[in-house]
Amino acid sequence: MAGNEWINGYLEAILDAGSKSSKSSSSSNNNNNNVWAKNISGSSIRQTIEETKLQMNQGFDTGNIGEDDHKDKEGNHQKLFSPIKYFVEEVVNSFDETDLHRTWIKVIATRNTRERSNRLENMCWRIWHLARKKKQIAWDDAQSLAKRRIEIEKGRNDAAEDLSELSEGEKEKSDANQAESPPDNIPRINSDMQIWSDDDKPRHLYIVLISLHGLVRGENMELGRDSDTGGQVKYVVELARALANMNGVYRVDLLTRQITSSEVDCSYGEPIEMLSCPPDGTGSCGAYIIRIPCGPRNKYIQKESLWPYIPEFVDGALSHIVNMARVLGEEVDGGKATWPYVIHGHYADAGEVAAHLSGALNVPMVLTGHSLGRNKFEQLLKQGTLSREDINSMYKIMRRVEAEEMGLDAAEMVVTSTKQEIEEQWGLYDGFDIKLERKLRVRRRRGVSCLGRYMPRMVVIPPGMDFSYVKPQDSLEGDGDLKLLTDSNKTQNKRHMPPIWFEITKFFTNPHKPMILALSRPDPKKNVTTLLKAFGECQPLKELANLTLILGNRDDIEEMSNGSSVVLTTVLKLIDKYNLYGMVAYPKHHKQSDVPEIYQLAAKTKGVFINPALVEPFGLTLIEAAAYGLPVVATKNGGPVDIIKVLNNGLLIDPHDQKAIADALLKLVADKNLWLECRKNGLKYIHRYSWPEHCRTYLSHVKHCRNRHPTTRLEIIPTPEEPMSDSLRDVEDISLQFSVDTDFKPHGELDAANRQRKLIDALTHLGSSNGNSSISYCPGRRKELFIIATDCYSKDGLCTETLPLVTKNVMQAAVSSSGKVGFVLLTGLTLNETKEKFRHCHVGLENFDALVCNSGSELYYPWRDSSADMDYEAHIEYKWPGENVRSVIMRLGRVGEGDGNGDDIAEYSDAFSSRCYSYSIKPGAKTRKIDELHQRLRMRGFRCSLVYTHAATRLNVVPLLASRGQALRYLSVRWGLDVSNMVVFVGEKGDTDYESLLVGLHKTVILRNSVEYSSEMLLRSEESYKMDDVVPQDSPSIAFVEGHQVHNISAALKALKIM
Repeated sequence: MAGNEWINGYLEAILDAGSKSSKSSSSSNNNNNNVWAKNISGSSIRQTIEETKLQMNQGFDTGNIGEDDHKDKEGNHQKLFSPIKYFVEEVVNSFDETDLHRTWIKVIATRNTRERSNRLENMCWRIWHLARKKKQIAWDDAQSLAKRRIEIEKGRNDAAEDLSELSEGEKEKSDANQAESPPDNIPRINSDMQIWSDDDKPRHLYIVLISLHGLVRGENMELGRDSDTGGQVKYVVELARALANMNGVYRVDLLTRQITSSEVDCSYGEPIEMLSCPPDGTGSCGAYIIRIPCGPRNKYIQKESLWPYIPEFVDGALSHIVNMARVLGEEVDGGKATWPYVIHGHYADAGEVAAHLSGALNVPMVLTGHSLGRNKFEQLLKQGTLSREDINSMYKIMRRVEAEEMGLDAAEMVVTSTKQEIEEQWGLYDGFDIKLERKLRVRRRRGVSCLGRYMPRMVVIPPGMDFSYVKPQDSLEGDGDLKLLTDSNKTQNKRHMPPIWFEITKFFTNPHKPMILALSRPDPKKNVTTLLKAFGECQPLKELANLTLILGNRDDIEEMSNGSSVVLTTVLKLIDKYNLYGMVAYPKHHKQSDVPEIYQLAAKTKGVFINPALVEPFGLTLIEAAAYGLPVVATKNGGPVDIIKVLNNGLLIDPHDQKAIADALLKLVADKNLWLECRKNGLKYIHRYSWPEHCRTYLSHVKHCRNRHPTTRLEIIPTPEEPMSDSLRDVEDISLQFSVDTDFKPHGELDAANRQRKLIDALTHLGSSNGNSSISYCPGRRKELFIIATDCYSKDGLCTETLPLVTKNVMQAAVSSSGKVGFVLLTGLTLNETKEKFRHCHVGLENFDALVCNSGSELYYPWRDSSADMDYEAHIEYKWPGENVRSVIMRLGRVGEGDGNGDDIAEYSDAFSSRCYSYSIKPGAKTRKIDELHQRLRMRGFRCSLVYTHAATRLNVVPLLASRGQALRYLSVRWGLDVSNMVVFVGEKGDTDYESLLVGLHKTVILRNSVEYSSEMLLRSEESYKMDDVVPQDSPSIAFVEGHQVHNISAALKALKIM
């Protein structure tokens, strides 16, 4: 313990301070400390730290720590500050031990060592144990990350080896292409992309943008209100407006969540908000915010809690898009549905929504990450404060990462702000490798097969900016406006000057000096404290310039979040330490509308804008500053590198180097020629970051990526007003009670019984003989669809008799709505297995409107002789690797690969089809879980879906766009039936796609005890997210039934208000 002597002294001092409190309080505190000390080794570090912070916020007051009656302003007792917990927090969170030792070494010298107790010694050892535990967590996570990187490297090497080998035909084709274009003069890969031109033929494009979380509205945006309502909200709103102003774009919809909570303004509950409409616009053209209900109707929830409700948003958005496609088709395309030109998801949650919508409608998808989960995850792990489990619990980080991976699977294009985002952030993902993506692009241009591999195209398109309201001063000679600020008649001058100017300049002794401006959130990552230290320690800079810190809005620092309060408190301490009064401004409040005037004030004083963030993903404020003629100093980490390269209007600095920061600022402030040159360059090239320029580049890339996407589009079956086969049998209309040959009976009664039946049969026959039977039968006219999706298998993977029994009971429960309810079967069985199972039961397959077999890869219509839906087959074909993935599955699916038996996974030929590769799993075989296998396929560039079925004895590999859930959305669009009018019947467990059947706008009836064996144990690894992150708890759309008896099913349907 000799090395920990200073720790003992520190503990003694803080314990001694605590002993001055009242006897009762001290006793209570000691008891609490004893309990805490007893359990600390078993608690998570995060929990310990959070409890400590909570106590500090509630009860820490250095001025009153020894008083008996420690009360707040209202007279309520506050919890006492726990010095031991505070100390542990500082030690465990890597507090500077040298400073701590230096501070408390004096305490040791003045205390009697005999007063030390065994309890104190024990506490020191427990602290040491906790610190070791932190290091162990960091070590384990580092090992996990290293193992993952090795796996990624292996997967990418496999892909590179496969792509390096060309077949003879490919070699010939490649040689021919090379003969046409000399090897030493190969054009740029994207040279065939055509720039978007306003002179092209007229278009009527429909574009869908999605930004799910936060508070989104067109005017008076509450930026900074919370962590979900920031720059992304402003970006997507301005992007929607800018795209709608482009020639050829007819309508832009920005989809977001509808919030009707009393916590927020009522405007966020409005279903539709117009953003812009061309002066000569007619019909539905323009830009609109469309708010889709999902999740709790009267509650505003953070993005981390939105994950279980995403399928609801998908279904609601799908309904809106289909309806809008019909409306726009009537307006601009002669009644033919006008599908979106592109669906663009912003952030991980909207990326998942866009992936599902893109798959359902078969239109191209674009993704913008804004900030990425894997990058954040690795940074948090490196800090060592939180364990993997804690990070998952707090941030739902693995759920977010999976959504981003899903977005990469589906996206044609990913929009980034900088090259750094591509290389250092997206490069962390399983689904993207920059070298493989480039290699695939080269092969496509040369007409060489990519062997079933796909990578999204990464493009750098910096965010745009609206410069229409920017009015940089053409001449900066003279400072008449500034003289008004120092004039004696300030009251009169205020009428002519922006109020924010007075709020800032009142801090300065000399407001005429150049103003160094920093504008950001009070976030530690923004590195404002280093800037302040650099300013305070550079005497020439203090003499030449003032410093203005715009750090959000504040009322009471103590009531702010911990990170913000720490930054602001440190700022105030540093101002006092360096005696910067009269040189630094830090106003408490500003409005969004004040920001342009703040930039103008800095430009008036010939000042400089600085962004000293540790890492800046893009740096929109740098562009804003340049638009007002301000030279800039910015961090060399991230987006500012690209911005300054384009604008050539400033200097890059190392954000950790105080001297470099001070030197750069001093150079620009002192050298007026350099300052003027940077100003002129910024104003000259700023148009490259305008919204029109952004939109032209964006639309050009979208047009180019659409060339890769299938041209086939989903068609909505035109439905007659009433289908002959159903409605005429149900209608009892006097108009049908007539005789064709006017043969009447006495008393006016018609001899109509036989004649009416013959007439109906004749009309029905006539309808069914006129071409397409899908139109005449038209199952989409059903009021509801009942979907049977109970995965009933024995231990050996054989389908049990429970499935036809459940089907029979569900149909009986729906008998009261005969003719109005249709039935669909969703199953992992093949068509032949389905026919065999229903052959000898009382339910015929002809009672079904559709059969979705092989885990969503095949769709059949029993009323058309069980013929396959070829449109559906073409619909799901995109990105299907086919034969290229066939042998890879068996190699990757086995745990230990080379160590496993070769027959653990074998092809199951009876279930093989063109869109489903099926593999049988040997009993007791160790196979990879779905998420692990998916990860390895993504690393190799393969995009497909995986489902364990038949009680984990079979693995189905199907196209990316195929699933049982997506098949329902396909039928919803095809038949014009809203998803909310569907009821899905499932067991308590099922195949590995079971969770997707529980969520969405449809109703779900869970039949308990109907499924005995399932495959769900092979869905996710322990380190992944949990079911609670997918399925909402206590959903009003889910009903439970004991067993599968008819009366119980009927009761559940009534509870769901179906019947």
